[in-house]
Amino acid sequence: MPARLHPTALVEDGAVIGDGTAVWDNAHIRAPSRIGADCIVGGKSYIAYGVDIADRVKINAFVYVCYGVSIETGVFVGAGTTFSNEAFPRACTPDLSALQTSDPTEATRTTRVREGASIGARAMIGSDLEIGRFAMVGMGALVTKSVPDFHLVIGQPARSIGYVCRCGQPVLRFSGPPPSMADTACGACGRVYRADGGRVIEIGQAKRSVA
Repeated sequence: MPARLHPTALVEDGAVIGDGTAVWDNAHIRAPSRIGADCIVGGKSYIAYGVDIADRVKINAFVYVCYGVSIETGVFVGAGTTFSNEAFPRACTPDLSALQTSDPTEATRTTRVREGASIGARAMIGSDLEIGRFAMVGMGALVTKSVPDFHLVIGQPARSIGYVCRCGQPVLRFSGPPPSMADTACGACGRVYRADGGRVIEIGQAKRSVA
């Protein structure tokens, strides 16, 4: 199935949109960004030039994805999420005589969102970091450092408060530093995980007894 582009969407020449992807009203996709197959780009979202988005990514409305961001397969990005790519931005040169360039410079930083991760609505994602595989970022979180695989983070600045399953359900919650965890099955789907000093490892599917 070819991509479906809303009549009000602005897709610049040179942007690549994969088969089955839907781009909704007033979204702006700059070239030479690339969006994979079977994605959704919500209304009024902005995808900057050079952004790389893999397959089956769901981007809700009013999302801002700046240059330097890479999004892997199966990621969810909630409404109003904003990415950034500079730590110390200025509009002008130090003497205020000219605007700073909008092109990438040595100060431009990158961010990667790994496969299966979810980012809640109105989260703010900093630069020079990675959001790990199947991690979950809570609504309104301010992410200033990398999030490990399968971690649940909330707050401003965001901090880990639990481990989550591939299916999205919490496996363990905690209030202090991320603890080690013996083999533990997700109560919703049965997948098994263990943690060693905060590093979460997938063990596999739990063996369920047959009645």
